Amino acid sequence: MVEEDPQSVRQFVDELYRNESRRIFATLVRLLGDFDLAEEAMHEAFASAVQKWEAEGIPNNPRAWLVSTGRFKAIDTIRRRVRFDESLGEIAKRLDADHDQFAAIDDEKIEDDRLRLIFTCCHPAIPASAQVALTLREVCGLRTEEIASAFLTSPPTIAQRIVRGKQKIRDAGIPFEVPMIPQMPSRLDSVLAVIYLVFNEGYSASSGETATRRDLSEEAIRLGRLLVSLLPDAEAMGLLGLMLIQESRRQARTASNGDIILLEDQDRSLWNQQAIAEGAKMIQDALNTRRFGVYTIQAAIAAVHAEAASSAETDWSQLVALYDVLARIEPSPVVYLNRAVAVAMRDGAEAGLALVNEILSSGSLEDYHLAHAAKADLCRRLGRNTEAIASYERALQLAKQEPERRFLEGRLRELR
Repeated sequence: MVEEDPQSVRQFVDELYRNESRRIFATLVRLLGDFDLAEEAMHEAFASAVQKWEAEGIPNNPRAWLVSTGRFKAIDTIRRRVRFDESLGEIAKRLDADHDQFAAIDDEKIEDDRLRLIFTCCHPAIPASAQVALTLREVCGLRTEEIASAFLTSPPTIAQRIVRGKQKIRDAGIPFEVPMIPQMPSRLDSVLAVIYLVFNEGYSASSGETATRRDLSEEAIRLGRLLVSLLPDAEAMGLLGLMLIQESRRQARTASNGDIILLEDQDRSLWNQQAIAEGAKMIQDALNTRRFGVYTIQAAIAAVHAEAASSAETDWSQLVALYDVLARIEPSPVVYLNRAVAVAMRDGAEAGLALVNEILSSGSLEDYHLAHAAKADLCRRLGRNTEAIASYERALQLAKQEPERRFLEGRLRELR
């Protein structure tokens, strides 16, 4: 034990809570099999740590101490509640009987539990909307109000999704474990999809007063790093590389007043070169496995942009080729739209506009504001101002994010 003065202990505990509380919570969830009981036990363990460590010093393995203390706190809680619910007595007996099994808790097992919790929250039996809410609440530690604000949903709605998700885990007996290899592909897809959804909402908010939510994109990257460190799958590496490169442009993407700055107009000296280098290495490692998928291809597309000194020097032919690959793996109207924009940059606005018109005529992106904005921009470049104005007006009707709306209104003022 190491003696510390009370103020140092409190500062140490506060920092430990900020950095390690979700790891400790994940282990308690596995040991106790109950989210709410684990949350309560974790907070009691941290409160106990302040008192104990001031008197006895900080233990050599604080995380293991907190897990062990939290488990005993939970047993005490269950025993107090037995008189109201006799079924809890069996749980207390089981936890007591498992004492030897959990006596030695090392950091590696605690770290593994975070991955178990991610896979549990993202189990395919749980609705996708609940997967996102559960992951942000239980794995990331975001408050219900923060999650609701991020996705423009009321706190009671988010709270209900979380409760239903927990109930599904309990009623279906979903285990707190990383799936076996045969089940890994389908389960990993759910995890990656949730992380990517969280990142996208942070990178480009679907609506609201700001263009981005840094807290969400940083949480997604943190989850991505955790996933890669514990499970170095090619697509996990590809997704992390994609997020790092996209996030590297954050400082250049908006003006001081919050207005959007398009990629072609960004000051590339503001791009975070360290994040780009780390992301590029992740992407290359993923490509080298030859077992990559859609996230790695999207990451490779982002890397081509990141490597170019300017929009004019971008290798648009390579981008069109990568979009062709992406379209074969995951054909979707949005992929075709992005490919059309790349074709416009390679072959001219007329060629790109023909492809965009074809996509819009199919009706698949009729309510997607970026499709109309893309058409408007190409028409503007061709001097077809009447068509450009009509498309910008349609995009403005559909846009929900205020910085995007201001950008579209600015384009309309220029054309009028």
